[in-house]
Amino acid sequence: MRLGAEPLRAEVEALARRGRLDLGPAAPPSEGAAGLTPRELEVLRLVAAGRSNGQIAEALFISRKTASVHVSNILAKLDVHSRTEAAAAAHRLGLDDPVA
Repeated sequence: MRLGAEPLRAEVEALARRGRLDLGPAAPPSEGAAGLTPRELEVLRLVAAGRSNGQIAEALFISRKTASVHVSNILAKLDVHSRTEAAAAAHRLGLDDPVA
């Protein structure tokens, strides 16, 4: 981003997703996103931070079941078998940005 406001933009987009607000056309997915959707990237960051499905659900204002489905999809897309492996993959891919 030209103004160097990438962290602010990311926070605004995350807040909009949590509130289910449409900010207009999305930017194309970034390279190295491992085929994950923006919501799956949010969930992966929380998984990498050691959060449970219940904690993820609370943080993202979704049900525990929805959080569980996201985690299952992430494990499949990353071709890993556990949350620990997913966190390690996120770290290797640079997808484990700090969670606020």
